[in-house]
Amino acid sequence: MKVKKELRKKVIKIIKELAKDKDKHKIAVQPKAEPFKALVSCILSLRTKDEVTIEASKRLFKIASTPNDIMKLSIKRIEELIYPVGFYKRKARTIKNIAKIIHQKYNDKVPNNINELIKIKGIGRKTANIVLSYAYGKAVIAVDTHVHRISNRLGLVKTKTPEQTEQALMEIVPKKYRVLINELFVKHGKSICRPISPKCSICPISKYCKKVNVKKHR
Repeated sequence: MKVKKELRKKVIKIIKELAKDKDKHKIAVQPKAEPFKALVSCILSLRTKDEVTIEASKRLFKIASTPNDIMKLSIKRIEELIYPVGFYKRKARTIKNIAKIIHQKYNDKVPNNINELIKIKGIGRKTANIVLSYAYGKAVIAVDTHVHRISNRLGLVKTKTPEQTEQALMEIVPKKYRVLINELFVKHGKSICRPISPKCSICPISKYCKKVNVKKHR
């Protein structure tokens, strides 16, 4: 219990420190986004730079921003609109299939619970939690590769998988910070806390970091 209390204090300090530079970098999915737009943008963002995802999302949503709209587009047209995101051909098919399911089964409304979301082919746990936290404001934590890596590197958790990291973080991150931690750790992971040779010399939270498994840093 004492350990969790100390970790809770530590994670709050880290979040507050990173939040000072919160608006320096744009991310692919913005807080308070419309659920379907948040879902599609998250799918587009996989293995794609945020700036590319943002522009692709704008092009697509200008033409089609609802499941019904997407269904009317050919896969070829979706590909043209989202190019050059990574794996754009596969993502075009995924987006159209998801739109069809949401239109037919959920009356164009993106489900607001994880059990329904992950039933839909193409939606994994991380993507589901992005929708729930960013669009629906639910106190859940979306764990991607950045959140998983940084949480372990800092010594906040000691886990092997993103799912384990999610559960461990839920125990120490207060509800009011759960949506924010994804945004902050993703930005931090892309700009400073890189997978290889992180920029520890300019890291604002270096004093809180145990540098677990960091063999080389700048």
